[in-house]
Formats: sequence, structure tokens, C-alpha cells
Amino acid sequence: MSTPVETLRNPATIRNVAIIAHVDHGKTTLVDAILRQTGVFRVGQAVPERALDSNPLERERGITILSKNTAVFYGDHKINIVDTPGHADFGGEVERILGTVDGALLVVDAMEGPMPQTRFVLAKALASGVHPLLVVNKIDRPGCRPEEVVDEVLDLFISLGADEHQIDFPVLYASARAGVALAALPRPFDPADVTGDIRPLLDAIVSAVPPPEGRLEDPLQVRISTLDYDEYVGRIGIGRIAGGTIRLGQPVVVGHGPGAPLRPAKITQLFTFESLRRITTEAAGAGDIVAVAGLPDLGIGDTVTVPDNPVVLPTLNVDPPTLQMTFIVNDSPFAGKEGTYVTSRHLRERLLREAERNVGLLVEETGSPDTFRVSGRGELHLSIMIETMRREGYELAVSRPEVILREDADGNVEEPIEELVADVPDTSVGAVMEALGSRRAELAQMTPAGEGRTRLVFLAPARGLVGFASEFTAATKGYGIMAHTFSGYGPWRGPIPGRGRGSLVAWEPGTTTAYALENAEQRGVLFLGPGLPVYAGQIVGENAREGDLEINVCKKKHLTNMRSSTGDEEIKLTPPRMLSLEQALAFIREDELVEVTPAAIRLRKRELDRHQRSRERGQALKRP
Repeated sequence: MSTPVETLRNPATIRNVAIIAHVDHGKTTLVDAILRQTGVFRVGQAVPERALDSNPLERERGITILSKNTAVFYGDHKINIVDTPGHADFGGEVERILGTVDGALLVVDAMEGPMPQTRFVLAKALASGVHPLLVVNKIDRPGCRPEEVVDEVLDLFISLGADEHQIDFPVLYASARAGVALAALPRPFDPADVTGDIRPLLDAIVSAVPPPEGRLEDPLQVRISTLDYDEYVGRIGIGRIAGGTIRLGQPVVVGHGPGAPLRPAKITQLFTFESLRRITTEAAGAGDIVAVAGLPDLGIGDTVTVPDNPVVLPTLNVDPPTLQMTFIVNDSPFAGKEGTYVTSRHLRERLLREAERNVGLLVEETGSPDTFRVSGRGELHLSIMIETMRREGYELAVSRPEVILREDADGNVEEPIEELVADVPDTSVGAVMEALGSRRAELAQMTPAGEGRTRLVFLAPARGLVGFASEFTAATKGYGIMAHTFSGYGPWRGPIPGRGRGSLVAWEPGTTTAYALENAEQRGVLFLGPGLPVYAGQIVGENAREGDLEINVCKKKHLTNMRSSTGDEEIKLTPPRMLSLEQALAFIREDELVEVTPAAIRLRKRELDRHQRSRERGQALKRP
């Protein structure tokens, strides 16, 4: 039995806000404080940090990857809160979520100030017309400079073309970890004296964020912004009700943009958000954020509306991908030994399913049924997807990331350019500038960033930043902070020197031995230790010189009357260099692949047969 319209929540008592920020500026911790102080958790309940970071990869990396919905009740108001990713590689998540909210909490670190992703997410927020609130976080941090940061953010608003209403934004000062928000800084200000609660922030949301514009009497309109899946109810679409009322069991039609054909369906499950849960409800009205089930083939940007008076909203627009990779069915000698999903059918279905949910991803089939071209927003965007598939039991091989080029009106080649901001110790400035200079980056700005530190701003081609993170860490001895975001397309900047050294390639299959690895260490840096299975064509290390070198890492010591195999126990090997997935993708060349399985990440030559590789090299040398 449906709930009467009169009992639905008045849209004037609803506030929909997104929390946007640069990576690690504390927005998820701020949500934790709001949840604690609005009674979401009972007294004595064990509350995990970063409650909204439910994805294991999010907890491991300390970043938000997928947008999350929650809702709290404050007085007579319901506040729907959406935690959005802070990294530009997941900009598709930010772009589609901003269409469901009327306000945005811009969280900025009180010491670091605006960073590249801050500019990125703020530009998206201003373009969508939401009302911004500035939260200067971490004011209890020694050495913070909250007032200077407010001035820097104001300059950022002006440079992004904010209108007069957006520039007149409320400012709050917070310590998310302490659960404190202040409407004004005390005089004199001492970070050690920060006390209070989170209520000033909630009061600012209620007063500064306008209620949704839709009315209960309007025709039903729900634009789907996020997809989820439940093994019991199937595909779930999440979106805001732009107008009208939606009821359990209601017949509806679904369309993807104005003019598209309408598909009939029926609402079999209806949920609203409360705290960290989805709550089953009989009906929901304009302005609220809901989750619906029972709609087959539902996609991002679809509009759910009524059959007798259908009103379909425009679809979502997101920035195009800038980086692409080739995904290949694993055909190594170890194929099928470590994974559950190993066939081209499995790989195709998983990639197409990901493309439905991930609007920033593009999956294309090629001439080979075992090969797929996957394009995304950046190196992290693609590597997170690969890591997720690996943990789900998939086996695959992937190529080195390549940038997506385009031509301007005059036929000149253009490539994606990134704005990179690096806060480094003064002693590391030269090393960082030299490393980026070789990658065709141009220094745009250099300013002091506190005692003994300098902030460098570069415009660098995206292909030059693939694999740069580890080199940056080494150049700054781990004391540097780096972030970059897509700036736009610019003229092709010429060739970038690749890896100057070749690969050490396994000569034959077998199990590595300490005796063979001791000899191999003289040839370069190894990627594995003794007692591991390898196959012919697998990359086992980096050569100390140019060109590839095939070596035998499975050779055993011959037994004689004077020597025995127990001599291996006295061999002391240098610890191998263990490559992460991102480091492996950056290391390989065009003729190499990364084999990804639930149990291992291996590097290999694309062509495993050494005789065929030799013939291909000879043919390449004969070409003019």
C-alpha cells in the first residue's frame, strides 16, 4: 500500500550537498564527524575511521574512489551528503554526482591551500551551478595558515569565473579529526585551543544551501547518476528526484535523453538513504535522493519518468578519456592456474559491465576477440580497475598506457597536458626540475611553500608523467608532495626518452635458484627471488645496459665430490625490486606486457618465443 502524498517529506526541509576536495584534505573524516555528532552511531559502538570508504582499495590507499551516499537528520531537516572522489582520474564520478546536489562543501587543507584537484573539482562545481561553502580543515595543525588559504581560494574562485553569488561563499574553519567547526577564528588564534562541535557547519548547510526546486505535484523525473548491484534485487539505480513522487510498484518508463525511445518498467524496490544504510520505503518525493530496483538495462544518465506525461532530462556530459591501454586474454604458460575468470567471454563481460557504471571509461572491441582497447581518465583510473578485477579472480595481460592524441583544425597533432604541482624541499628543487625537464615539462610557477620548501607548478604532457611518481619520490627522498590534473590539449612536444636500459628475460622455464640468481645479479637488477616458477619470455629484471639480455635463472649447481647443493645456503642475494602494478605498467615497453592474476603480477615479452623475437628484431633493422 503506497504512502499518501501528504505524508511525504516537504522538499523545503531537504538539503543535498556534495563534499569535494583534493586528495587527503580530510573530507571523508569530516563526514565521520558529522555522522558521530548527529546520532548515527549509538553510545559505545565501535566506529571505524573513514566510515564511507567501504572499498578495500580505498582504505589501503587512503583515497575515495567511488562516490558514496549518506543522510543525516538535523532538527527538521534531512541532509543528503555525497562523498566524491578527490583525484581527477575519477572526475567522471564528480561530474555526475554534482548534478544531484544543490550545494558543495569545498574542503581545503589549512596548510597546503588549494591544490590541482581542488581547482579541478571546484571548476566542475561552479560549472554545475551549485552553491559552494568553504571549509578550511586541519586548523589544529601546527604551522597552519587558515586566513591566507581563504584568500588563495578566493583568488581561485575569481580565476575560474565564479559569479557574484558564488564568490560570496560562507567560510567555516574546522578540525575534522577533532569534530570541530567554527564560524569564525578566535582572536588571538592558537591551533592548540580549537574546541567545540560540528553544529556550526550543519547550521551553515541549512542556511546557505537552497532546498531543491522540484515539487511533489510535478511529473516524476529521476535521473540516474550512480549504479549499484545487489545479488538479491539485481541492478540498482541511484539518483535525485527532480520532480514529482515515486512509489513502490509504480509503472514507469525509462529514457536516455530527450527524443530517445522509452522503455516500460516497474519499480519493484524503492530505498532512501538514512545514515550509512539504504532504507526500504513506500514512497519518496521531489528533492530526495533514492535508489530504485526492477528497471532492466538501466544506465548512467537515464531518466525514470511516468508513462502518461513523460519528461526526459538531458544525459550527463563528462570529459573524454585521455589514456588508453590494451587488455588481452592471458595466454602465458601459467594461464588458468591462478585465476577463476580466464576466457575472452569473461573479460568482455566484465569490461562492458564496468563501462556501464564508470562513465569516464570507454571499452572498444578490436579485430581480435581476445583483445580490447580500454580508455580512461588517467593512469590511476585504469590501474584501480585492473587491481579490482585481479582481486575478483580475473586473469589478463595489459599493455603500457598510451595517450590519446587528436588533431586541431589545421591538422596539427595535439596531446593531453597536465598541470602538476609539487611541494618539495629546497634541496630537491634542482633534481625535480631536471627530471621533469627531460619529460618535456615546462615550469609555469615557482613560489615559497613554507620554511625550507618550494612549490613548483609545471605544464607537462600526460605521457611524460606515466611512471614519474616513483622517480619523484626518489628525487625528494620521500619528502615531496605531488599532484596533477588534466589541463587541456596542447601541441605535441616531441619525443620523450624512454627507459634507457633493457630487460633481463628468462631463457627457459623452471624454478629460480639462488645459484643462478647470484650470477644474474651481475647483469642488472632482479625482480624476483629464488624458488619461484618462471617461463621462457618472462621478464625477471632490468638489464644494466641497453637492449634485452636472455639469461638462465633456473640453472642449478652441478654436484661433485668437492661440492654439494648445500652450498646454496651460503649465497647472499640482494633483495629483489618488487614492482607495484603502477610501477610495472610504467616499466614495460611497447613489445612487453604485464600479466595480472589474483596471485601475482608478472612482466613478460609480448612474443614469448625467443627465436621469433630475434626474427622480428632482424626485420625491424632491415626496414628503411
